[in-house]
Amino acid sequence: MTEKNKGLILVVSAPSGAGKSSILKEFLKVHNGFRFSVSVTTRKKRPGEVEGKDYHFIREDEFKRKIEDKEFLEWENFFGNYYGTLKTDVESIINAGEDILLEVDVNGALNVKKIFPEAVLVFILPPHVSELENRLRKRKTEDEETIKTRIARAEKELSTAPHFDYKIVNDELHRATHELIEIINKIKTEN
Repeated sequence: MTEKNKGLILVVSAPSGAGKSSILKEFLKVHNGFRFSVSVTTRKKRPGEVEGKDYHFIREDEFKRKIEDKEFLEWENFFGNYYGTLKTDVESIINAGEDILLEVDVNGALNVKKIFPEAVLVFILPPHVSELENRLRKRKTEDEETIKTRIARAEKELSTAPHFDYKIVNDELHRATHELIEIINKIKTEN
C-alpha cells in the first residue's frame, strides 16, 4: 500500500463525540512509532497547551496566506477558527520513512486521499446518533445551540463513511481500539 521506504499515512475521522480521541490515545500506546500530525490553528491557545506539540498557533491573516499559497493538505473553518495540516509536514515525515497519524474531519480526510491515494482512511462510527448526543451532553463543554450544530454536522459526516477504507463502530472503547490496532498490524504485515 505504501511505497518502499515511505511511511504510512493513517487518517482517522469521526463525528464529534464518537470517541476518536480516546481510541487514538489508546492506539498510540501500542503503535507509538506513529508521529502525530500537529495542526495549524488560528484559535487562542488554551491553558496547558504547548506550541508545536498541541497545535501551531498563528494569526488568521497568516493562515489565509497559507491557503492562497496552497500550503495545506487540508483545512477548515470550524466555529470561527481555522485549522489545517501543512503538506510539507506530512511529506517530510513520510519521506523520512516514518508513519504519521492525522486526526482530521471527514472532508479533510477525503482531501488527503486525493493528494495521497496510498493514505489509509479510518472512520470511527458511534453505535447510533443518539449516543453522540449523549456523549456531547456529558462533556458539559458546549451550549445547546452548539450541540445541535454538532449533531447536524455529524449526520452529514456519517454519510461519507462509505468513502473510507475502514469503518469501526465505537460501541466499546477497548474493542474499537483493538480493531484499529488489528487493521494497522494487517497493513504493516502486507507491506
